[in-house]
Amino acid sequence: MKKILTLLMALGLLLMLVPSSLGKEAHASMRVDVPNFALKFKGTPYLWGGTTPAGFDCSGYILHVYTHFNVSLPRTSEDQFKVGTPVSLEDLQPGDLVFFKDTYKAGISHTGIYLGNNQFISAASAGVTVDKLTGHPYWGPRYAGAKRVLPFKQFTDLPESHAAYEAVQDLTEKAIISGFQDDSFRPDLSITRGQAAAMLNRVLKLKATNIGKFTDVPANHPFSAHVAAMNQAGILKGYDATTYGFNDELTRGQLAVIMDRAFKLTEKSGNNVSTASLYKDVPATHWMSNSILALKVVDRTKVFQTATYDVGKPTTRAEFSAAVYSAIN
Repeated sequence: MKKILTLLMALGLLLMLVPSSLGKEAHASMRVDVPNFALKFKGTPYLWGGTTPAGFDCSGYILHVYTHFNVSLPRTSEDQFKVGTPVSLEDLQPGDLVFFKDTYKAGISHTGIYLGNNQFISAASAGVTVDKLTGHPYWGPRYAGAKRVLPFKQFTDLPESHAAYEAVQDLTEKAIISGFQDDSFRPDLSITRGQAAAMLNRVLKLKATNIGKFTDVPANHPFSAHVAAMNQAGILKGYDATTYGFNDELTRGQLAVIMDRAFKLTEKSGNNVSTASLYKDVPATHWMSNSILALKVVDRTKVFQTATYDVGKPTTRAEFSAAVYSAIN
């Protein structure tokens, strides 16, 4: 018998029913399957109130596609916008819903399915068509946001036995971190200071002025606002007034310090920091010692429960996930 797996999405707004018989491989492939299935209806005529291949309106088309994958959604674009997990423009993945405002009425009034490569498909007045998301003269100015409603990704290279597995799944579901188009997560790949700034600010949601002050982070870079916010907040600062070190690897020592600055780990851990056992390679006199020990205290994953800390080593994607997950939980 098929069992029903109930997934409560991050904001608690959407209850999605996904048969367990889909399995992990099917979950991972849905970001390919949904766009491919949606494209089968390209050219279908527009029909107000339509929910079948005989004719679709915009939300009816979305309903038809996602129902095929056992994902339950509301009927209208306006209500569809109220469910799922918010996703920033730079973090869009195929299968995410994209929304537009002020089309035939004020407010949220149109829904599409993101296909990747800045393209989305939707049932518009000309029928089911593929259009550019940003840079389009009509849709671009009316873009209102995106939501993730598909089951959270099961990565092909991250087994459940991995120490950071729970952390990665949690942050993926919350759209803080994402994998790659080939359904891999690449847990051992190092992250850059720029990537760290963006992922951390997806949690903190800080705003900044003076965007684009760094020569290595142009103002039109997708992460420029995140970088500016982290710099102005003093959490992950630039090297000087003009250089951020955007593409430099984030070290494990820097990881502990920015987690402490962002979430006040030392303050919240209190006496636990002073009584925590030291790492063999981090003496108590090291200027990063308290931040490093505070991260060890709050660690929920066992990633940082090791004999040495390796301050100067690059931070991996798995380690960054474990640190953020532990700090916010």
